Amino acid sequence: MKLEKQLVIAIDGPAGAGKSTVAKLVAKRLGYIYIDTGAMYRALTLKALQEDIDLQSEVDLAELAQSTEIKFVKEGLEDRVVIDGVDKTEEIRANKVSNYVSIVAKVAAVREELVRIQRGLAQAGGVVMDGRDIGTVVLPQADLKIFLNATVEERTKRRYQELQQKEENVDFEQLKEEIIRRDELDRNRDIAPLKKADDAIEIDTTNFEVEEVVDKILEFCKL
Repeated sequence: MKLEKQLVIAIDGPAGAGKSTVAKLVAKRLGYIYIDTGAMYRALTLKALQEDIDLQSEVDLAELAQSTEIKFVKEGLEDRVVIDGVDKTEEIRANKVSNYVSIVAKVAAVREELVRIQRGLAQAGGVVMDGRDIGTVVLPQADLKIFLNATVEERTKRRYQELQQKEENVDFEQLKEEIIRRDELDRNRDIAPLKKADDAIEIDTTNFEVEEVVDKILEFCKL
């Protein structure tokens, strides 16, 4: 699908709403670059955990953000996440990283550094970027803003199936509680909380297949 203008598309929403899956497919269908901002925070969280950095120390986390190189590398049809020259695509999706990423993401200096990088990547247009504050903070002037949502039960089911495929043993109810806790952290943090931008289009993905959501977004691109 070709559009006259190279759009900047922001896709936000809570954990498990389908942001990454949908954003990747929208980018593919449009021939755009896909930027997974959540992966950047996950990458930093993984490195902090591996290096035993105190997650309560904003100074240490800020220094880590400034000294870490995070790249998105295309490998065939896949987007790989490379941290300091090492492919960590699978590791950043571990449940332990999911449980701590909101703590790292709320640090002002960390967000400032990563937002600076994200805005630079979107400057030329032809970009689909997903996260939790893209339409409100990172790219408030985006051409199209989408807010994806789904019930907690559905989001837990999706995450549970994803982890099972990776052979990670998790308890469904415990996972549900973790997602609820993460929602609370994301929505109530002082800096760039998770919320729908005033001019964003909200799509409840609970009862839709991925391709149906993608088609809906592509229709909005034509308007």
